[in-house]
Amino acid sequence: MHSLIVHQHLYQPPREDPWLEVVQTELSAAPEHDWNARINRECYARLARAEAHHRDPRAAAHDSEAHAGVARVVNLYAWCSFDVGATLCEWLDHAAPDTLRAMQEGDAASVKRWGHGNAIAAPYHHVILPLASPRERRTEIRWGLRDFRRRFGRDAEGIWLPECAADEDTLDAVAAEGVRFTILAPYQVKGHDGSGMPVLWRGAAGRMLTIVPYDGSLAGDVAFGGLLGNPQALAQRFTPYRDAVLASPRCTTLATDGETFGHHHKSGDSTLLEALALISHHSNTRITNAAAMVAAHPATQEVQLVSPSAWSCAHGIERWRSNCGCRLDGGKPARQQWRGPLRVALEQLAAHANEVYEREGTTIFRDNPWDVRDAYGDVVAQDGEALASFARNAVVDATNNEQVLRARELLELQRATLRLFTSCAWFFDEVDRIEVRQVLRYAARVLELSGTGSRLTPDVVQWLTAATNGLPGAATAGDVFVRDALPHRDQALRVAAAAMACAAAGTPASRMATYDIQTIGTEAEWQVSVTHRRTGAASRFTGVVHGRGAALNVRLHNTQHGEGAWEVVHPHEFPEDAARTLLARYANDDTALLG
Repeated sequence: MHSLIVHQHLYQPPREDPWLEVVQTELSAAPEHDWNARINRECYARLARAEAHHRDPRAAAHDSEAHAGVARVVNLYAWCSFDVGATLCEWLDHAAPDTLRAMQEGDAASVKRWGHGNAIAAPYHHVILPLASPRERRTEIRWGLRDFRRRFGRDAEGIWLPECAADEDTLDAVAAEGVRFTILAPYQVKGHDGSGMPVLWRGAAGRMLTIVPYDGSLAGDVAFGGLLGNPQALAQRFTPYRDAVLASPRCTTLATDGETFGHHHKSGDSTLLEALALISHHSNTRITNAAAMVAAHPATQEVQLVSPSAWSCAHGIERWRSNCGCRLDGGKPARQQWRGPLRVALEQLAAHANEVYEREGTTIFRDNPWDVRDAYGDVVAQDGEALASFARNAVVDATNNEQVLRARELLELQRATLRLFTSCAWFFDEVDRIEVRQVLRYAARVLELSGTGSRLTPDVVQWLTAATNGLPGAATAGDVFVRDALPHRDQALRVAAAAMACAAAGTPASRMATYDIQTIGTEAEWQVSVTHRRTGAASRFTGVVHGRGAALNVRLHNTQHGEGAWEVVHPHEFPEDAARTLLARYANDDTALLG
């Protein structure tokens, strides 16, 4: 029997502002608000409602279950193996819950059909695990597994490794957490027979992990060739043995970015569905998922891992720490010597943050601070009371509000620190890109939460200055950090000003971005309390709203600890949703409110 597995790696980097926890407008994603929204429309939502434009009449004669799977409108998450990054799930939770629900329903349907789910886990952040310390590697894996359990209601059988980046220590860490299998490129393992069937890795410590090798040639032709423009050709590649009598089981696994189906290749979702419909009548090819395959055919053939290795770097894992020559635009010179210094700088900052966390956490938490961090994975995707309750249960004295608040800050410090190493920052060609700017914003958040920002910021800028492409006048990561990452205005003050303006306009808000808001007052004076839903940090402000339309501004000061300095905030500094609300409110009076 020949089996077919189609695996989709679904991932978007975290794009949220580290203070407001919302995604800001990304002009390059037009006509959508941001790239998450655009890719969801072009790909993720379409995979949940894939439409086949043509039907193979032979498919209708197949058994009823397979026929149901190739109906005109199909949830492909029910028929394809997939992993979905936790940071993408965070966004889907509030911005596209129907898409996330389709993934969960698809997984449940596959469990019912095959006894094993289509969904597999992934480390919480898209980090290159062989480059992570053992402690960070363990936390990323544990957070990913805990989040998976909460979302899909079961333990994960398999895990996807970001960029398929693997070494001996990474596989050992995965196996230590009870995971049964992962999916790797065929050139990452030595000693397999080419059948595509699951193979066995055995580590030096005796732990074992099953590896499902995907078809590298098929993956390349789907991602970069023309296969997604021809359902018949794709179906032929899916059935290399057709009606041949096989002496032993064979498996074809397609593993590629989920964005391939609709975002990179328009109507790729439809082509995939049509191809699956075309093969559904093949008596010797059955569609399954990786977990069911591993369970049905326990691996016995032992292989060696090419260590370290990854699916998008010909030099092991050098793409994420050196100028190895791998780049997006092969027509330009390799000038990625900024990658190494960027990693070194962020590792220095992370070491500082970890020292603060361990020193303070040892006195605040009842248990070992690193065990507390691992357990934080149960709630890290939530906010508000879930985080407050976790902190109260973790600290020595739950009645000590200051202790609870600092515990929440320390845990958020670790969240920001782990985000520093999101792989996208090193993947592309230039240091002055949106992906690098994003991790540098996390760096600014780390400095703030550590409580040593004023002292350490000059050092961080100096460390980052070494990250440049070497051309005269080229931007350094230090330039990007100062220009685009460091906050030039207190975030709570921005939110408070916006809350006052909305109240004055007759559109009061009880929540704005990740802040809970309480507003009282009149046109003469407003008083606003803002509380961050992740850290619990609260501030009180008093202010006055002046003008309206384009002339609107808010003059306010922080009254949390006595009389603070008065500051003036203009609408272009408000959180986007508040600015948009005010624009709509004053549209009849002055459409240039934000001008």
